[in-house]
Amino acid sequence: MTTYLMILMALVAVLGAGIALLSKNAFNKLIGVAVIASGTIPFIAIAGYLDVAVAVALLLPLTTIMILKITVGDDV
Repeated sequence: MTTYLMILMALVAVLGAGIALLSKNAFNKLIGVAVIASGTIPFIAIAGYLDVAVAVALLLPLTTIMILKITVGDDV
């Protein structure tokens, strides 16, 4: 069962890389990078670095919001 989940998470990370590679819009690239991170967090947890996985899971949405706010400006 865990093998299937690992394959699924690897496919999610590859899908995010494809999104980031093929998209022209900066916001779509940022979403692709977030999808890559969501696919790699389980691998960090499986390796035993639970504190790092929790830190990544908490900091990724915050940095995404900050980057969006910086790039858009006061329009949001």
